[in-house]
Amino acid sequence: MSTHTTEFAATGMTCNHCVMSVTRALVGVDHVTGVAVDLPTGTVTVESDAPLNTEAAIAAIKTAGYEAVTK
Repeated sequence: MSTHTTEFAATGMTCNHCVMSVTRALVGVDHVTGVAVDLPTGTVTVESDAPLNTEAAIAAIKTAGYEAVTK
């Protein structure tokens, strides 16, 4: 099984609580196997076991209270 990596640029995150909120939201998206958030750069890296539904991932980030676009 191959791993897919997708990066997003997220805005509005200011603390570790923000990181946890985004991570929790993304692990609920189908096929997501890992999430890494770099708070200083706003980069969110998502690993999945199938091609990621980027619209669903962006919607999850938005539901957590932040904006995001694919990098």
